[in-house]
Amino acid sequence: MTAVHALMNALTDASVRIVDLTNPLSSTTPTLRLPEPFENLIDFSMDKVSEYNEPGPFWKHHNIHTGEHVGTHIDAPIHWVTGREGHDVSTIPAHRLIGPAAIIDVREQVEADPDFLLQIEHLRTWEQQNGPLPENGWLLLRTGWDRFSDDQEAFLNTDETGSHTPGISAEAAKWLAEETPLSGIGVDTVGIDAGRGAELDPPFPVHYHLLGNDKYGVTSLQNLDELPTVGAMLIVAPLPIVGGTASPSRVLALVQESA
Repeated sequence: MTAVHALMNALTDASVRIVDLTNPLSSTTPTLRLPEPFENLIDFSMDKVSEYNEPGPFWKHHNIHTGEHVGTHIDAPIHWVTGREGHDVSTIPAHRLIGPAAIIDVREQVEADPDFLLQIEHLRTWEQQNGPLPENGWLLLRTGWDRFSDDQEAFLNTDETGSHTPGISAEAAKWLAEETPLSGIGVDTVGIDAGRGAELDPPFPVHYHLLGNDKYGVTSLQNLDELPTVGAMLIVAPLPIVGGTASPSRVLALVQESA
């Protein structure tokens, strides 16, 4: 039996389960809000063109309007100045979009401090317990923030000092970008950088280091609590937008069920 047939059989008999990690995309999906004087992307919206009527008697269809970085989406290298000569979302190699998932659970730290930043020491401890981060893999940061994913105000958690959401330190971002064989990272927050990422050196270090090193970032993930620490396979499926800096994406995980 080929590996492909084995996988198909496992999906058929449910010994491998598909977990959808995608936040549904609608006009109410929480989105990033940049402070003035920066421009914001438009939110997702949908215009009905026909609905089994004169403009289209046998069909219903819509026009959609959206920014690239809305909802669950992948950031391509050209999104950031450090990756400006790199891949757009249409040229990311397909094999880089499928790989093993490694889950690091920091819910306890985030519960105590919404501005929590993952440090290199957390990553080294994880590797001591679980082995090295995987080749062509994805490190997924499980903070529990997806519980706010249908509430714009809570998801951004903004006050007079800015947005307060967890993320990755500048030192850890550089280490992940330069010292690991990962394809990218994924988060359950609105962006791959922490809410106060602009205050770090360099500003927005996850964008700066990962996208500048041909690694990718996926945001607004859901259901990370359904994945094992290691052993799941991640599938990221963006639209291949020519020249696109990002794309809303369907993100799925394949999980081996216990015997």
